[in-house]
Amino acid sequence: MQEIKSKIDTYINKYLELWDFYGVIQVIKNDDVLFESAYGYSNIEFGIKNNISSCFSIASMSKQFTAFAVMLLHDKGVLDIDKPAYLFLPGDMKIEKSITVHHLLSHTSGLSNFYNFESDFFSEYNRMDYSRNDYFQRYINKKPVFPPGMKYDYNNVNYNLLAWIIENVTGETYEDYIRNSIFLPLDMVNSDIDDGCKIIKNRSSNYVKDFDATIKRPYYNEKFSIGAGAIISNCDNLYKWYTCLRDRKILSQEAYKRFFNENKNNYCYGLEYRHVYGTKRYEHGGDHLGISTYMQHYFDENICIIILSNNEAINQYRLGNAIADILHHVEVDLPVKFKEFPLCAHELEKYCGIYLKDKIEVDFINGKLYFVRFSGNLHIEIYPVGEGRFVRRYFDQIEPYRIVENEDGKMTFFGYVIGGAAK
Repeated sequence: MQEIKSKIDTYINKYLELWDFYGVIQVIKNDDVLFESAYGYSNIEFGIKNNISSCFSIASMSKQFTAFAVMLLHDKGVLDIDKPAYLFLPGDMKIEKSITVHHLLSHTSGLSNFYNFESDFFSEYNRMDYSRNDYFQRYINKKPVFPPGMKYDYNNVNYNLLAWIIENVTGETYEDYIRNSIFLPLDMVNSDIDDGCKIIKNRSSNYVKDFDATIKRPYYNEKFSIGAGAIISNCDNLYKWYTCLRDRKILSQEAYKRFFNENKNNYCYGLEYRHVYGTKRYEHGGDHLGISTYMQHYFDENICIIILSNNEAINQYRLGNAIADILHHVEVDLPVKFKEFPLCAHELEKYCGIYLKDKIEVDFINGKLYFVRFSGNLHIEIYPVGEGRFVRRYFDQIEPYRIVENEDGKMTFFGYVIGGAAK
């Protein structure tokens, strides 16, 4: 076991020589801590560093808590996950009657997905005051794009609706129900729901890069994340959550079976399933502005891997999978950065221009190339790693961006043609 610990330590130290990681990593097997350490700042303004007890936004890792809460209500007979979701939603929320609660849980509802570059949600609307009714009418109350159950489409809207179902059938706020039914029974006293306003003790602030400077992440109203994100937690509490799922003592066995059942695209309810190393792995990550989180559960081997970050330097999936490989005696190559591909200024400038107004722009500034977001308010440096292939300077990016010529000889980026027209 000491050899395993040494290999994990060596890999992580090498990895963190390359990337400016703020956050914590914890690896536990058979209730023994194999590795844990904290890095970087919890709050730069006050010079406070992260520690293993620091609390982090966990973004989409929150979905498993929402799904579990729904299964608690299913167990109690308050709702039936195989019945149409509209039966359990407030009367003013009309969605397609063939969409069941199961379809929401498994991301197979077919509801319109506005999480894309063209939508004004991320660039404008999510910075405004929250109105549930306006949000529902503007973004969710649309004709489904495919019949429910036909295919998988990861969509935060599904989990927004599940949170509103919880509120409607219990008469409690989502926050109160999660706290009273999950956090308090599991002694998760350092976990909370972020509404964007409350003070949360020991919470680490989130940071991103603008040019080469570390800045506070762009504002986002967390109320729009209800059910799909916004949970704050730390390693200690998330390990308690792991043991809850491992020991299967709260839900009925039938409910646990449904909760862990693999649906389309390896998705269960709030967790993804993989069969690796000859065993079962349940996992989920979280990615948002200034947030990179990931957990892996190996219940049969009693292994829990937790990665929580309050900046965007690491690729938590690469790091988590490397740790898992080491634990399972798989040889892992030491991490390296992409080598920069030499291009002169003239060659770089041909990639510059507006691909989607206020959303996707590439600028050449002081000899460097920048992917510009949020109406020019965030500048992400990218560098070439091959002809038409680029990666972010300060982020561990697995797959390079592709900026290539189309059949008309015009550059395209994310499927958009330079000049602002769609492909």
